[in-house]
Amino acid sequence: MQPQPIHHPEIPREAIVFSHPSEEEFARILDFYGVSWRYEPTTFPLRWDEKGHVIEAFTPDFYLVEHDLYVELTTLRQKLVRMKHRKIRRLQELYPWVRIRLWDRHDVVRLLERYGMAERSVALVGKEAIENGRTNAE
Repeated sequence: MQPQPIHHPEIPREAIVFSHPSEEEFARILDFYGVSWRYEPTTFPLRWDEKGHVIEAFTPDFYLVEHDLYVELTTLRQKLVRMKHRKIRRLQELYPWVRIRLWDRHDVVRLLERYGMAERSVALVGKEAIENGRTNAE
């Protein structure tokens, strides 16, 4: 049996709660340049137990519609980058038609630099960004 991705309903832009400030900034850049995107639209089951229940899955952060490309942003610990690389390799074994890119902390910083937002990298990259976001939201 061929594994099947699980598609989620589209969430209105104003209802999206991003997991990390870098995701929100990435969405702003995409919006500014008119790139059509979806946030966490698909979950890919990766492993199942003996009864067929999903025990491991992966939900990429963004899907860029016109590019038919999933993007996962990882700006935290290196351990998470390794884990996500492993999940992406497994995803590509099971779903070879899926195009996906993992952007780590350095890729996000380069993106910010490219668009003249290098000074925002401290507020948007790493654990500090989440802590700053909590402080600002409270």
